[in-house]
Amino acid sequence: MAIQPNNSTTLLRLPEVESATGKKRSAIYAEIQAGTFPRPVKIGTRASAWVAAEVQTWIASRIAERDQVKGAV
Repeated sequence: MAIQPNNSTTLLRLPEVESATGKKRSAIYAEIQAGTFPRPVKIGTRASAWVAAEVQTWIASRIAERDQVKGAV
């Protein structure tokens, strides 16, 4: 599924988040614990999803961080 920027109503399940970020489940949950990745929304008793716009913002911040380092070199 393609992430749609600025769409705060689209929810992504874990496989979609893994695909969008290139991270595996354990890394995603470790970053959530560290406070550096968006927290999921409970959508059922045993189901969670991420707000697509929040994941897109996280990706954009990684790109911006990379570009700052590139500009400093």
